[in-house]
Amino acid sequence: MGQLDGKVAIVTGAGSGIGKAAAKLFAAEGAKVVCADVSGAEAATAMEIGPAQAAAMTVDVAKAADVRGMMERTKALYGRLDVLFNNAGIEGKPAPTTEYDEEDFDRVLAVNARGVFLGMKYGIPLMLETGGGSVINTASVAGLVGFPGLVAYTASKGAVIQMTKTAALEYATAGIRVNAICPGVIWTPMVERFAGGSEEAQAQLTAAEPVGRMGRPEEVAALALFLASDASSFVTGAALPVDGGFLAR
Repeated sequence: MGQLDGKVAIVTGAGSGIGKAAAKLFAAEGAKVVCADVSGAEAATAMEIGPAQAAAMTVDVAKAADVRGMMERTKALYGRLDVLFNNAGIEGKPAPTTEYDEEDFDRVLAVNARGVFLGMKYGIPLMLETGGGSVINTASVAGLVGFPGLVAYTASKGAVIQMTKTAALEYATAGIRVNAICPGVIWTPMVERFAGGSEEAQAQLTAAEPVGRMGRPEEVAALALFLASDASSFVTGAALPVDGGFLAR
């Protein structure tokens, strides 16, 4: 039996990187998976999984109407929601705090923080209908330590961690667990964009990891699977690093 047999999961940011890896792993472990993304690439992920186990939805997580609609369509398709992986996120353009563009700041907070809030606001009630579930929010090591030039990103990921702890306490007796994952440097399209094709930048990012390499999306997905499954039944309110030792420095 798969670890998620009989469960229904939503994965946002499922078009690439961690979200795509998690959607495929959840399906391999028996879940019906809603692959959500704003890019259009969610359809390709759902196609790889197969129509018997996956559906694609184009969703801007910063828009309440989109998120509410995603929950309504999930219920119509599968009748329930057991796992919500609020993973969608953007990095924004690096700049010192005093030079950071205000519109960029607002957009990063809208996707990374408001998107997680909306996911929980509209997803948790659906979980309550069937007695509980697991919410997994993608934060970052950047929500735990500072990163010069990334004031919006660090602010948003710190917010994700605090919202996770708050919701975990609110629904602890309702059968709903809420946890955050804090990835380190994972080789995803986001990190690839951040490196800008520079071998020097890639080398610096690799050097930041004590294990001597960047992480893989599949390694983060494995932690998400643990949190989604009943194996983590006594884990809630946690911000769990998957960072190759980055925070141990």
